[in-house]
Amino acid sequence: MISRIVHVLLQRSKTINHLLQLHSLLLKTAIDRDSNFVSLFISSSCSISILFARQVLDNLPILPPVFAWNSLIRSFTKSSNPVEAIKLFSQMLESGLKPDKFTYPFVLKASGLCSMISHGGAVHSMILKVGFEFDRYIGNTLLRMYAACGQIGFARQVFDEMLVRDVVSWSSLIAGYDACNCPRNAVKMFQQMKLANVKPNSVTFVSLLSACTRLLDLIKGKSIHSYLVVNSTELDVAIGTALLLMYSKCGQIEEAIKIFNLMSEKNLQAWTVMISALADNGRGYVAISLFIQMQQSGLKPDSKLFSVILSACSHTGLVDEARRFFYQMQRFFCIKPTMEHYGCMVDLFGRAGLMEEAYGIIRDMPMEPNAVILRSFLGACRNHGQVIRIDDNLRRFLLKLEPEFGSNYVLAASVSSLSGSWNDAAQLRDAMKQKGLKKVPGCSWIE
Repeated sequence: MISRIVHVLLQRSKTINHLLQLHSLLLKTAIDRDSNFVSLFISSSCSISILFARQVLDNLPILPPVFAWNSLIRSFTKSSNPVEAIKLFSQMLESGLKPDKFTYPFVLKASGLCSMISHGGAVHSMILKVGFEFDRYIGNTLLRMYAACGQIGFARQVFDEMLVRDVVSWSSLIAGYDACNCPRNAVKMFQQMKLANVKPNSVTFVSLLSACTRLLDLIKGKSIHSYLVVNSTELDVAIGTALLLMYSKCGQIEEAIKIFNLMSEKNLQAWTVMISALADNGRGYVAISLFIQMQQSGLKPDSKLFSVILSACSHTGLVDEARRFFYQMQRFFCIKPTMEHYGCMVDLFGRAGLMEEAYGIIRDMPMEPNAVILRSFLGACRNHGQVIRIDDNLRRFLLKLEPEFGSNYVLAASVSSLSGSWNDAAQLRDAMKQKGLKKVPGCSWIE
């Protein structure tokens, strides 16, 4: 009777206080010695407070069942601190319990998330010893673990040794090749996947389009798009965003706009890719208009999107709009400016010739400016023929940050000449010669 009441109360529990009251009842009635109920209690507690669930497991009067360990390991794997799943797995082994086939995928995933290849390899050895290597789900997780750790060769070996491969196996390897910067191999695997008569899914196409984007292979990207259309594949937000990125990176902005307009659902990433594409292709006004439209749709911009829109304002010369967005970011969206945001504002004011305001941004930054910001500011001083009183300190700081970068000396010498400090300019050029530094000529790639 008590057990049934506790079951009902557990299903209705929503807060940590509810769990504390139930735990007190468990202790009074000794239900915490029932392994089945312990499993249920810990599994339910994980969705409310993973730390509380861990405390309960550590203080049980009995050895927790495997299901309880699995529930907690899985929850830690999904948390922001997956290394705790690995620690808990080690604790489970020390207790004398043997993991089952449901334990290993969670631990392998945590190993991949933490890039702990040595631990993942050790778990792989355990899997071989207990004979779970032919379990398809474990095999797929092993493959993804090695790919996440950058060991694509081991991932391919796991794939080749699998007796049965499903769409997840193929998609995981294709995604692994793309993530490990082997896009051509990803495309080759897709060809083999078609020959094996395995129907691709959304994950397959997203990874494949990402590989085409890395290769800037518009022809292959278009062929994949055609495949999607011919096979009536739903243009979900993931595939739509991948197509957007592929077309925009290949310079096909009109095609990107068509895809964007066809998407029935758009998340923040899709809006960010489209706005960034417009900004990168010289359509700053349209990018800003779309940014405002996005906010009207109810989506809130994040730090990355504000970097994109501030950059668009900088390249379009929209000083007042950038000031307003920079203010909104901090005041209304509570986003703390990063180095990138400050860099956009310095670049904006520098391009507009507002050197005092540009220096004001550098002066008021809560962190020291990086070399990119300093070069942007000093370059603007040179281009506009304006010298700020503090330039000398900034020049020295730039050379301290990057003492082996020849173009920094050329830039510092140019600004010194502009301010009439001819001796400083001569000394900088002499220092550059003594160190054997040269300014690398600018160049551009034309495909």
